[in-house]
Amino acid sequence: MARAKPVPEDWPEAGVTMPMEAALADALPSGPDWQFEPKWDGFRCLAFRNGGAVELRAKSGKPLGRYFPEVVQRLEALAEKAFVLDGELVIARGGAVDFDALQLRLHPAESRVRKLARETPAELVVFDMLAHAEGSLIDTPLAERREALERFVAGLGDASGLRLSPCTLDRAKAEAWLAGTGDALDGVIAKDRTAPYRAGERAMIKVKRLRTADCVVGGFRYAHGKKEVGSLLLGLYDDAGLLDHVGFTSSFGSEDRAALTRKLEKLVEEPGFTGKAPGGPSRWNSGRNSAFEPLKPELVVEVRYDHVTGARFRHGTKFLRWRPDKAPGQCRFGQLAPPANPEHLEQLLRRAERADNSISA
Repeated sequence: MARAKPVPEDWPEAGVTMPMEAALADALPSGPDWQFEPKWDGFRCLAFRNGGAVELRAKSGKPLGRYFPEVVQRLEALAEKAFVLDGELVIARGGAVDFDALQLRLHPAESRVRKLARETPAELVVFDMLAHAEGSLIDTPLAERREALERFVAGLGDASGLRLSPCTLDRAKAEAWLAGTGDALDGVIAKDRTAPYRAGERAMIKVKRLRTADCVVGGFRYAHGKKEVGSLLLGLYDDAGLLDHVGFTSSFGSEDRAALTRKLEKLVEEPGFTGKAPGGPSRWNSGRNSAFEPLKPELVVEVRYDHVTGARFRHGTKFLRWRPDKAPGQCRFGQLAPPANPEHLEQLLRRAERADNSISA
């Protein structure tokens, strides 16, 4: 095994200002040098410790420690006094990773943050080690960094509050993770086991679970500064027969926008959404125009999406096609991906606590 480099003078940076990132792909790669890991649906986090000082840093470089005091406290209590870890902050509730609960932590009031930390404590799921007391590991291959991480976590005991993310060299097993975990995972990450840690580069591969849904177009927004449609507002019917806003799509071709705008303007009619409607105050969309044009619920569109959080599409969806053959009333929440199976999520985390999780096993 290669010897670790001495800890750099700017410790606890360890030469890392940003985490290594991943490029999106349609399929997992094949070959003997790939290691596969679950892509956790949380906040990416670099955790630094140098003596008594602990710092949690987001992918953007902004500090996270004030929002997750319980995680900082656990890291401060460790016997190990010097390390840099790469991982994901998650909150697991009801067998699923609760991204909404994570977002609630980004609150300006310290009293509110500490209350939530007691009620919904976060965990740090770790998947890479960039430095330890003997020095920096960023220039060593992933295979050696993984071994160092496994030894580190094994030596901490169960009370550390850290969870070791499972990994596998078996592509078929990684495909099973994609297929069998509901919304417990955001996808699978593939990493080159021979490569060093490339901070700030898209040196990994991620494959997300992409699904499709047929949605009612309950409204639209004009493009900024134009009288042409900018985005379609999507809805699904709930069990009470109310049309809830679930997201948007804006990926249709520019050459179609003028004709589409004329078509939509003929369908403008209140209320559009009869259940949860778009717009309204939110600290996440401060300054964004929330005005929209409501439509008769006549148009159905098929879109591709990657994740659902709080009964909404997490990100913008990809427009696939119009569905004139589908009745709007058929567009219901039941077509979305089933919720996470608690056993699947726990099995993935528990696997990290068994001896056979070691990549050398």
